[in-house]
Amino acid sequence: MSEQSRRPRRPAKPYRRPQKDPVRILAFEALRAVDERDAYANLVLPPLLRKAREKGDFDGRDAALATELVYGTLRRQGTYDAIIAECVDRPLREVDPPVLDVLSLGAHQLLGTRIPSHAAVSASVELARVVLGDGRAKFVNAVLRKIAQDDLDGWIAKVAPPYEEDPEDHLAVVHSHPRWVVSALWDSLGGGRAGIEELLAADNERPEVTLVARPGRATTEELLREEAAVPGRWSPYAVRLAEGGEPGAITAVQEGRAGVQDEGSQLVALAFAGVPVEGPDEKWLDGCAGPGGKAALLAALAAERGAVLLASEKQPHRAGLVAKALHGNPGPYQVIAADGTRPPWRAGSFDRVLMDVPCTGLGALRRRPEARWRRRPEDLENFGPLQRALLRTAIDSVRVGGVVGYVTCSPHLAETRAVVQDVLKQRPETELVDARPWLPGMPELGEGPDVQLWPHLHGTDAMYLALIRRTG
Repeated sequence: MSEQSRRPRRPAKPYRRPQKDPVRILAFEALRAVDERDAYANLVLPPLLRKAREKGDFDGRDAALATELVYGTLRRQGTYDAIIAECVDRPLREVDPPVLDVLSLGAHQLLGTRIPSHAAVSASVELARVVLGDGRAKFVNAVLRKIAQDDLDGWIAKVAPPYEEDPEDHLAVVHSHPRWVVSALWDSLGGGRAGIEELLAADNERPEVTLVARPGRATTEELLREEAAVPGRWSPYAVRLAEGGEPGAITAVQEGRAGVQDEGSQLVALAFAGVPVEGPDEKWLDGCAGPGGKAALLAALAAERGAVLLASEKQPHRAGLVAKALHGNPGPYQVIAADGTRPPWRAGSFDRVLMDVPCTGLGALRRRPEARWRRRPEDLENFGPLQRALLRTAIDSVRVGGVVGYVTCSPHLAETRAVVQDVLKQRPETELVDARPWLPGMPELGEGPDVQLWPHLHGTDAMYLALIRRTG
């Protein structure tokens, strides 16, 4: 008998069941929903958090960590993909999407949070064991240990091309935006490197929750009595909630007297309502009203002047959201489901017409970070004809002397100035009105007459507004 055969065998280690971490499992489920169903995190995450609280799995700190893991991973996805690609032995497209989600969550904990490296790796491997199985968990462990060997700055120096060689690709990797989005934002913003870097960095910051006190129904003074509430920067109806503020717990929000609405969205509605019209000011139209934030503010402003708002939305379920947002308005209003390109109302029926047209949503990347990965340049070709058709409808719908507001939540020139210029070339009976006087006190509004708001300059979504008067 050999010496080796006489040695006693080591007893096999007993199998240890993976430890289930409710926070990371929830974050993984949210990322899978975004990937598999093209869902938006801001719609998927709240019900998941609510369910976890009801089960007793979560407290406030758990909810904050889950939120940071989901949004942080989505915002930095492009950067993390480039880093992960350096640490795997196959093209990234050949890595199963659920495995890539676990790796991205782990990369964010290692490179984007203060979680210690050993804890980030250990927690991610445990998550992989639960949702992927022990075999693939070993792969996750090996990749994350490679990532843990350097910090974010060190990895960016390795995976991003030098700025001098390829500025747009450098910025795309460093700030986690698709290259075509970097190029489009830079064209719209103009200027040098500093401005575009500030804009891209602002897109990756967590936005504050902003409330609107709907005129005649709530006041900012009422909302400011809430904990963690501070005044808005520009809108007289805006109140900001500090981190951790829960709008759903505020009585005025529960009753519909106030709502959650970005300050940029408030401002374009206020400018549209503020510019004077020639003659009567009694009939207003919101021609793309869903989901109802601007319509609710406009209806309240209209009621104060004795005017009536017609809110039209093509999709019936979104028209239902508009009706819910307007419920309780102090003055008369009407909500209908109608196609704005084939309107049921007569031409020249309105004194004011707002068209907040469907767009790529590149102005709200702070709130919907996944949209930057979902949109494609060809989307512009699909939106362009619709945007022009809706603007033509708006001009047809307003009477002589009345005003049209063309609004997009995108700074892309193909969705903003190009649309306005193309349509107005064919409509000599119109003229642009300078929008800047109706946004008093706001800096860096450009040369006009249209206005582009920016996250890094104004702390708002990148809303665009052109005001157009019908002159004949």
